[in-house]
Amino acid sequence: MKIALAGYKKEARLSQGVTHDEDAELISFLLNKGLNVVPTIWNDPETDWKSFEVVIIKSPWDYHNHLGEFLNWLEHLEELGVKVLNPVEIIRWNSDKHYLKSIAEKGLPVIPAEYLKKGSVFNDRFFDHFGAEKLVVKPCVSAGAQNTITVNRNDYNESSADIEQLLQEQDYMVQPFVDEIKNGEWSFLFFNGKYSHCSLKTPKQGDFRVQHYHGGSISYPVPDPLHIGQAGAYLKSLPQPVLYARVDGVLINNSFHLMELELIEPYLFLNGEDELQENYYQALMTLMS
Repeated sequence: MKIALAGYKKEARLSQGVTHDEDAELISFLLNKGLNVVPTIWNDPETDWKSFEVVIIKSPWDYHNHLGEFLNWLEHLEELGVKVLNPVEIIRWNSDKHYLKSIAEKGLPVIPAEYLKKGSVFNDRFFDHFGAEKLVVKPCVSAGAQNTITVNRNDYNESSADIEQLLQEQDYMVQPFVDEIKNGEWSFLFFNGKYSHCSLKTPKQGDFRVQHYHGGSISYPVPDPLHIGQAGAYLKSLPQPVLYARVDGVLINNSFHLMELELIEPYLFLNGEDELQENYYQALMTLMS
């Protein structure tokens, strides 16, 4: 069986601060397990996708800048009858942050959000709506905190023009700024619904972005089993099993609240560890059988 591990045309800025080439290490591990795994670039026109039985959507880190092309590619894989992991239906749903609304409607704890259509007007009503002095405004299709900004009530007028400009480009979402992010964002990793490991990403002093290329730091604490169970609850609402899921959120009053459910291209923090890569391999074998 020929398997494609689909990534992107690498950009140094996205790998800055990452000490492991996760894709290369994972491919090496899977090859040693006897699998025929080939590294590919999702939008490489030279790739013959019909030559693969399985395509793993591993790290298309630039998909959000080419969403239409990305979704067309997924549709093409479906037409070819190629098995895609994670499933195409799940990826389509997860590609737009309106998915958070559907999760919240199931009664699961999610950081609240309101949505603004492209071309609409941003105003200061959101401060009162959320009872917050600070807001986070981010694109509905984005990754890596791209075009994500914070707005304070006392400097709203200074920021509103910038937000209006951004709203000319695409839909946006507005959320209250959650102070707990200063304590770090937890990432719980699950493979085929089974908990594997976690990381804690902490922003640098004076920032709110936890990504390593924005200066955030990463640690690997032992999580409370309560929080593992709370994070796993989000996966139970999905219509299909997923090879991988990274459940990102913060602890508010010792309860996990979702910020993002990463089902398309999350860094998995495998760190070349055999045990963690084995967890991935076992999930893959189950879903390919």
